Amino acid sequence: MLIAAPNLCLDITIRLAALVPGTVARAGSTDTSAGSKGVNVARAAKSIGARPVIAGFLPHGNGDRLLQLLDEEQLELQHVPVDGELRLATILLEDSGRVTMVNGRGAFVSTQRWQQYAELVAQAAPGRHVLVCSGSLPPGLPTDAYRRLVQIGHLAGLPVIVDAAPDVLRDALPAEPDLVSPNLSEAEGLLLGRVGEEVDEQGDDIPGRAVEAAVALHARGAVRAVVTAGAHGAALATSAGSWWLPALPVDVVNPIGAGDCFAAGAANALMAGADDLDIVRHGMSVAAAACETPTAGRLNPARAAALFEMSTAEPIPAAAR
Repeated sequence: MLIAAPNLCLDITIRLAALVPGTVARAGSTDTSAGSKGVNVARAAKSIGARPVIAGFLPHGNGDRLLQLLDEEQLELQHVPVDGELRLATILLEDSGRVTMVNGRGAFVSTQRWQQYAELVAQAAPGRHVLVCSGSLPPGLPTDAYRRLVQIGHLAGLPVIVDAAPDVLRDALPAEPDLVSPNLSEAEGLLLGRVGEEVDEQGDDIPGRAVEAAVALHARGAVRAVVTAGAHGAALATSAGSWWLPALPVDVVNPIGAGDCFAAGAANALMAGADDLDIVRHGMSVAAAACETPTAGRLNPARAAALFEMSTAEPIPAAAR
């Protein structure tokens, strides 16, 4: 498994009683880990038996710290060096269960470094079985960067998964990625211009909205379009139809990174030749198991396997789409 993770970071996860803007808060605990959506994908993929390789840009500032943390987890990084500071992502977990994220900007990447990165992915792709393009793009990269990486993956004979922000995903769809997996906020941002993103989805008729969004993303080029909706479930649309898969019952400790774990589980199933519904069921079971742990991307594979057996899918009649 090859994971294109261009915007690496350090995750600072802070647990506290309550976050009250304008006041001084005391942290109950603080955890620093290698971060970014792509690292979460790699961490989860390794937990379920895959051998992931991460391809990313490595800023000089704090880059050594990231390498140390990745080495401690035995996660392999192939990188292109860039100037600037490694970005930070701060995750605030309140006792109530509310989660707030503050994502820092990445270091600027020049056109020359971007070309080197595309070549790195092309050289690393053969024999990797699947390419996952995951997360945001650092400043300097064009919004069609993942479209180019999808094309590189396809030229190497790999299926490609894209999990990215609305503008980046929009530009990748014409390359016909084999699976896309935005959350509902991201999907509606792409399709409807919705602004903002919740950690968990809120509002009316979430299953219906997720199915509608998945169908629209499939029509725009995604071979398999999955729209995740947090604690509600996920929708799948393919040329064979559409389905709603209810969420699995878990005791949530930290939902951050659940979408990344979904991508890891789905990628592993895609490599194994699973059918479309089982690809999504595997993704959901890995994501659900990861929600029960405090650090994004970490999970108990036995728990994920047990949750897979509990997962179900409901076909959506054509008239209801």
